[in-house]
Amino acid sequence: MSDIPPDLTWERAAPPDATGPGPWIEIAFGEGDDGEAPVYIRETSDPDNVVTTNRRKWDAFVLGVQAGEFDHFVEGVADADGADGADGVDAADPTAPETGPHA
Repeated sequence: MSDIPPDLTWERAAPPDATGPGPWIEIAFGEGDDGEAPVYIRETSDPDNVVTTNRRKWDAFVLGVQAGEFDHFVEGVADADGADGADGVDAADPTAPETGPHA
């Protein structure tokens, strides 16, 4: 962890009413505003294990989350019709061919 700046401000991704130590994901932004500026990610239960990426990749990840690109990883998440995940894969049978507006 020697290359991680010691004075980072960690933001915890937890519900506002959350209590206790989590585990929660925390993120800190390193110096710089360009696409190569470092972004640090850790879990509260293992704060010495830090994953580093850059702002360009972090921004792409956030846009993907907002667009629902990863919803199929979360049990129970479905789009408006209740049958398909955000990527058009049938939640009941992810091996079924895509149909409808996502196909």
